[in-house]
Amino acid sequence: MHAFPSALTRYIPERARPVLSGLAAYASAEAVTRIVRVGAILVIARQTDPALLGTAAAALSLFELIRVLANAGIGQRLIAAHEDELDALCNTALRLFWFVCGAVCLIQLGVAAGLALLTDQQAAAAMLATLSAVYLIMPPGLVQIFLLMRAGRLAATARIRATQTMLDHILTLCLVVIWPSAWAIVLPKLLTAPIWTLLARRALHWAPNSAAGYAHWREFHAFGFAILGSEILSALRLQADKLIIGIMLGIEALGLYYFAFNAGLGITQSLVSAFGTVVFPQLCRTRDDQEQALRLREAFSLGLLLLCPIVATQGLLAPLYVPLLFGEEWIPAAPFLAILCLAALPLLCASAIGAAYRAQSRPGRETSLAALATTAGLAGLAAGATQSLELACAGYSAGLAIVFIPAALRLIPPRTPAHIAQEATS
Repeated sequence: MHAFPSALTRYIPERARPVLSGLAAYASAEAVTRIVRVGAILVIARQTDPALLGTAAAALSLFELIRVLANAGIGQRLIAAHEDELDALCNTALRLFWFVCGAVCLIQLGVAAGLALLTDQQAAAAMLATLSAVYLIMPPGLVQIFLLMRAGRLAATARIRATQTMLDHILTLCLVVIWPSAWAIVLPKLLTAPIWTLLARRALHWAPNSAAGYAHWREFHAFGFAILGSEILSALRLQADKLIIGIMLGIEALGLYYFAFNAGLGITQSLVSAFGTVVFPQLCRTRDDQEQALRLREAFSLGLLLLCPIVATQGLLAPLYVPLLFGEEWIPAAPFLAILCLAALPLLCASAIGAAYRAQSRPGRETSLAALATTAGLAGLAAGATQSLELACAGYSAGLAIVFIPAALRLIPPRTPAHIAQEATS
């Protein structure tokens, strides 16, 4: 906890300190990337228009939706594994990563072909096909990344992600200046993928242990389908909204929405994602239900304490900083940004719920809840889009809130005197 003065950490419960340390690692890395990201958004906003940004948004949204198919719960199984089964599971995981990523690559190429043949979005289809190469670059570093998470080396994973993200933004910034097109926003996703793999392999040396043999692929079955379902639904929540906006309100409205989403919710979403990444390994380190509940409650309280001021600041100050930073042409996006940033609160609830159910080996419950929330969020978005883009944003945030917030309150009960007494004796 060297990143924080002892005067601050003394007020943090012992169980929550590893979570704070992990979030600090991600936050410090994120602070650097945000500076670069804001610079990139500034340049993109001034060098492009909503229609051009909408084309890039269509390609990237489809890419993010398809990419989630690679999140088949393989890595989560490694994090939750017992030590005596880890080597055999890692051996099998490497093979599974190659199989899954290869299959997803082919699926994305098929979707790109369909997009080119059935729509007038040939440019977006070409971008989508190009991005399919990312899946052939990822597998050599995936086992290492999840072993780093298992070992609690979250500072290392944060640095890897931050380095790739910064390079992505820097490349985007440079390309947009010299080549203001949708390709300038899309290509850096592919060009920085090898950097991620190289950094992952450098951070942790791992090679298959042939003496350990191979675990049966069914060892990944229980985690695989449930977590894949949850990840698909999460991607739908975060990406299908853009497709709905594009279909119902047009490509220019999609450009405004995409800008508002990335400048608003995109910032807090990084903290929400980091929260789930940090909390899940901490919950897996104990098999005691009461201890898990205490860790979850303290971690969730800490997450709210960090997130709420950010959301309030973003929402209240949006009318001031949007024209100042991004230009007057983006003033219409300010109310959309303010509304969308509110969705970060139910998404934090979703992250906590997902970490808890996965640590309890009950990912199916997470999937069921995610299905309900995705339906509510996208239905609210579509209903609002029949009236205006502003109501679409409000419907999206409200739909997520009415599902995830009550679910979190049921799973993470408030701190009572009985809980305080239990914490004091544990």
